[in-house]
Amino acid sequence: MDCRPGCGACCVAPSISSPIPGMPNGKPAGERCLHLSVEQLCGLFGKAERPAVCSSFKAEPDVCGASLEEAIRLIGWWEEATKVAC
Repeated sequence: MDCRPGCGACCVAPSISSPIPGMPNGKPAGERCLHLSVEQLCGLFGKAERPAVCSSFKAEPDVCGASLEEAIRLIGWWEEATKVAC
């Protein structure tokens, strides 16, 4: 599956625990990444500074669904389902 233009759900819904330029502690789930443009594109795409977790993300129907709203819901569900209890 190719990423949907104007989606950006993967830059908002999940938490990212690795450092991101300008976000040294990563980002919590539901917070927009500083590098997500108004066009919903990653400003770090193709750059060495892009976190490995972002570079390795592959859009899949079971994660991204059929719309931005569904992607936010599904990625949020995956985020909760894979949390490690401390």
